[in-house]
This record gives sequence, C-alpha cells and structure tokens, in this order.
Amino acid sequence: MKRPHFKLRTKIALLSFALVLISVLLVGIVIIERISRSMEQEIGMRAMAIARTVAQLEDVQENLDHLNGSKLIQPIAEKIRLATGVDYIVIFDMNRIRFSHPLQDRIGTLFSDGDEGPSLKNQEFLSPSIGVLGPAVRAFVPIKTDEGTRQVGVVCIGILTPTIKEIISDLRFELYISLLLGVLLGSLGSLYLARNIKKNMLSMEPREIAKLVEERVAIFQALGEGIIAIDTSGIVTLINYEGRRITGNDTYNIGLPLDEVVRVPGLVTTMLSGNVRENWELIINNTLVLANILPVRIKDKIVGAVLTFRDKTEVKKMAEELTGVKSFIEALRAQNHEFQNKLHTIAGLLQLGNDQQALDYVFSVAEEQQEIIGFVSKKIKNASVAGLLLGKYNRANELHLKLFFDPDCYLGDLPAHIEVSKLVLILGNLLDNAFEALSGRDLAEVHCYVFQGDDLVISVEDTGPGISDVIINQLYDWGFTTKEVLNHGIGLSLVKKAIVSLKGTIEIETGAWGTRFLVKIPL
Repeated sequence: MKRPHFKLRTKIALLSFALVLISVLLVGIVIIERISRSMEQEIGMRAMAIARTVAQLEDVQENLDHLNGSKLIQPIAEKIRLATGVDYIVIFDMNRIRFSHPLQDRIGTLFSDGDEGPSLKNQEFLSPSIGVLGPAVRAFVPIKTDEGTRQVGVVCIGILTPTIKEIISDLRFELYISLLLGVLLGSLGSLYLARNIKKNMLSMEPREIAKLVEERVAIFQALGEGIIAIDTSGIVTLINYEGRRITGNDTYNIGLPLDEVVRVPGLVTTMLSGNVRENWELIINNTLVLANILPVRIKDKIVGAVLTFRDKTEVKKMAEELTGVKSFIEALRAQNHEFQNKLHTIAGLLQLGNDQQALDYVFSVAEEQQEIIGFVSKKIKNASVAGLLLGKYNRANELHLKLFFDPDCYLGDLPAHIEVSKLVLILGNLLDNAFEALSGRDLAEVHCYVFQGDDLVISVEDTGPGISDVIINQLYDWGFTTKEVLNHGIGLSLVKKAIVSLKGTIEIETGAWGTRFLVKIPL
C-alpha cells in the first residue's frame, strides 16, 4: 500500500495539533491528579475533626458498654451525619460490634473492613478505602472514658471522595476551552511557520528539495569535466569525481583550501577576481588541462567561483577512441561474421541430407561457445575486459587462429586508481599485434594469461617469427611500423604510455619460437 505524502504545511499543522493536544491532556491529567489529592487531604482533615468531636460526646462514651446502647447512639450519629453532611458515621466497640451505621440492618454486626486494627490500639489515622457506599476517606478516632485512660470503642467517619470521572465532568468546560484555544493558537502558529519555511525554500517541498539536490549532485559527479567550486575564502565547497581524479586527490577535499587541492600559484586570486576566463591552459598534477573560470554571483555579489577543466592531451583522446566503442564494434563484427559462416555450414549439411552431421556440428559449436563463455565469465569479473577477450576469441576463429586462455587466469575487482580503459587498451593492442604476427604461419597460436595477485600480470605470447634485434628498441616509438599501411605504428606507443601511467613495466621475450609480452602493474 502506497503511503500518502503530506505537504509540509499539513505536516506542521498535524504535528502542532498533536503536540498541543498531548500537552493539554498531560496538563489536565496532572491538574486533576493534584485536585484529587488536595480534595482527599481536605476531606480527611474534615472527617478527622468531626470524628474527634463525636468521640468526645459523653452519651457515646457511656452507652458503648451497654447492650442496647445503639438505641441512643444511632440517633445521635445520624443527627450529626445529617448536620455535617458526611456520608456515614460508624461507631463500634472494642469487639468491633457496630452501634451506628447509615444502613439500619448493619447495626449490631461485626465491623471487619480490615483497616480498623490501629484504631483499636488507641491510634488516630486516616484510611482511603472503598466502603459500602463507594470510595471514601475514613477517619478513625478512639473513644475513651475515665478521663481518657480507657478505650471503649472507635468512631469511623467516612466522606465519599469524587471520582476522576466526576472531577472531569465538573471541569469539562474549562478543559474544552483550554483545548480549543491551544489547538487554535497552535494551528495558526504552525501555518505561519510553514508559510515562512516554504518561502525560504522557494515554495518547494522537502522531498522536492532532496530530489533536486540528489539530481544536481549526480549530474556534477557524472560530468566528464573536472569541477571545483570555492567560496570567497578560497575554501573548496564542491569537487566531482573527475576533478579529484585529475588533481590526484582521492580523499574528501571539501572544506580544504584550494591551494592544497590544486597547486597552481595565484589560482585563487584569479578565480575570485570576478572575471570570466575561457580555454585557459593549465598544468594540474602534471596533466595539461583546458580550464574555464566562472564567478558565482548572488544578487550581484560575488560569493565564490567555479573552475571547470578537462584533459587536453591527444593521447587520452586517441586512447578513448581506440579502447572505447571502436574495439567492441570490431569484436561484434567478428562474432557476427563467424556466426554467419557457421550458419552457412549448417545449411550446407542440411541440403546434402547429412542431418546427423549437422546436429553434431551444432552441438559441437554450442559446447565450444558455452565453454569459452563460462570460462571467461567465471574467471574475469570485469565486464569490459571479459567482453574484449570474448570478442578477440571470435576474431581469432575468424582469422583461423587459435587463442588459448591460461586455466589460471583471474581478474577480480580492481582498485579505484586502475583505469579499466587502459587495461582494455593494453590487452587489446597486444592481442591484435599477436594476431598480425601469425599471418601465413602454419602454427598459429596465441596464449593469453591475465592474473590479479599482488600485481596485475598480463602475458600475451604468439608463435610468430619473433622480432628482429634491429627494430626491437623502436617498437614503442610513435608511428613506427614495419607495414606499409597508413594509421599504423601507434598501438604499442599507446600501450607503453598507458603502462607508465599505471606505474607498471613491460618486458619482451622473442626468438624463433615467437614473441612474449609480459606486463606487470602494481596494485
């Protein structure tokens, strides 16, 4: 069930109403409790005073010892009860025999309410209890004769106490007025508060503000340009992922001075000058960038500035082109070409009536494809690298080459500083070079090994003719190639630059048996 979303004004009104209601109820409970206790104390003092007066009456003292004393004591007790307005007067002797009671049939019976014990031991006390007529406060006073030396009985004066319900009934008008005024004032205050809050929040609801902030943050973080914002003190207030990557700061930089994040002399002064600068070349963390500066103004007052920048090097642009969509399109093209060849083979076998051979071929192809896909998906956790290897495997089949993956291959989650695009560039170019080296060879095999341990190790070995000692030192030069083809001679140069940027090493082993490239990248 979808939960209803209330507006801020409604939430504040409901909260204020609930708070006022709870406050009034709590105050009412406390007041009623205090009134109840005060009334009990006042009633108890009144009952005690009347009980002492009755205990001093000589007619009561002298007739408690007589068997028919109730005939004289009952009228006296009833007369006093009616005159004082108490609810009942009970007089009983030391044997707990009642000599007076508001209910005539109780006279002569045993007083056994359970709380009269101390009064028979010459003690005065008050006892709240529930009697025959209801809850009451009772005062017990001993009756003594012979000038107070001998106790002959006890006077019990009971005055019924009002219940909580009766007190609330008596105060209901005052409670209703208090509750109504409290809710009215709270509602007016909440509406005024909500109006001011929404005015300060541009008439937006909190969830709308949260959504807007999340969207803006996501956009900033997703941009391909580095973005750094500062306030008038030169303190960083915003920096996105690309900005942290280019500046080489992996930690949380917000709140730090800009000079500690970007070590460019005079940058803060330039940004806070109020001038707009476009296409300004800077070197940040040994990277040539193209920067733009835009001052931030609120009501014509400069409150900060924003610096945007992006990597300008052509190497990075070419690397992105070579390792991005282009390589995957090539892999898909090879897979499609191989798939068409297999379909033609199956169609030919069926036309020749070799149904069983066609089925065997289908199962063989499916088993081979499933085996290589299962191996790569299990061993290579990075989707980009896994896709590249599958594409190169299909490309090798198309070229009638054999591409073998070492059974010990493994690639898991990579550290944040290892760029996957650079790994794809390195591995893709080394495999392409190995394929080209096998052109026209009888033994055409490429062995690939990728393993992530303390270091990331990439090994690509082919059974080609090897590399001449004359050109081996020129392999990584930009534009050097042994082929008379345009746009060649940059692959190994890009590989070398990518490995150096990852602080790795590359080694070559070559001979008549073939060539092996071994790359080690520290993790």
